[in-house]
Amino acid sequence: MAIISSIVLLGSIGAVGAVALNQVAKRFHVEEDPRIDEVEARLPGANCGGCGCKGCRDFAVTCVQRGDLTDLYCPGAGAEGMKRIAAILGLDAVAADPKIAVLHCAGTPDTKTKLDAQYQGPRNCAIMNLTVGDYACLNSCLGCGDCVAACRFNAISIPEGSTIPVVNADNCTGCGLCVKACPRNLIELRPVGKLQRRVWVACSNCQKGGIARKQCTVACIGCGICVKTCPFEAITITNNLAYIDPAKCKTCGKCIPVCPMGAIHSHNVKVVPKEAPAPKAPQPTNTIKKDENPNV
Repeated sequence: MAIISSIVLLGSIGAVGAVALNQVAKRFHVEEDPRIDEVEARLPGANCGGCGCKGCRDFAVTCVQRGDLTDLYCPGAGAEGMKRIAAILGLDAVAADPKIAVLHCAGTPDTKTKLDAQYQGPRNCAIMNLTVGDYACLNSCLGCGDCVAACRFNAISIPEGSTIPVVNADNCTGCGLCVKACPRNLIELRPVGKLQRRVWVACSNCQKGGIARKQCTVACIGCGICVKTCPFEAITITNNLAYIDPAKCKTCGKCIPVCPMGAIHSHNVKVVPKEAPAPKAPQPTNTIKKDENPNV
């Protein structure tokens, strides 16, 4: 009998609680704009934060509530996705230059970067960066793949036998998660470029030329030849390291073959081989034979 009474009592409490919660839910119910779900459905669902919002749902809410897409852009959705979102909201899509991740390092321990120590610990870039690491260059890629793990679009991978990440241009959305994951700030988001053309310096070594050359055979040595070669003043040298300004670079490719270290990389740029110096013309001799000397 006691058991039955307990069951009845608990059931009554539950029923009263359910009625109370139902009334509270009705009283404080807020109608949500159905367009939020429509906008969210057009997003990749990666919650990467590349748009500056907390996630895809937050981005959708912001788009609907603000009623203006200025400064709102989802890298994962891209230009076409933003056009569809704009159509849902009856707004004009805001054009944005798509960006892609590039790595400012090209040194590998097998052929290029000098090994200076033997790290023994978790294979994690963030942890390894707290120590000296393996390489003499303190600005080299650590190769543990933190950027690979951070990417939610399968756009970065480390090929077998290598320690340098490779960016898949077809998958990269320019969300910036890999930029945040790299503890040495080796990854930069640069404009995709007209006709997919882009040029960058694949190095972050700020040591003086002689030291940088000893640490890595493909390090920028800050010689300035590229600066003198560029006809658009797009290249500058700061702290012994060259940098190519994507806003000024016309991707002519003239800087690529003149770099003595091969530190300048490119994508989809036709590289014109460096012209060999023209052979010197033979100099005329003034040798006069003895029998031809008019004074003899």
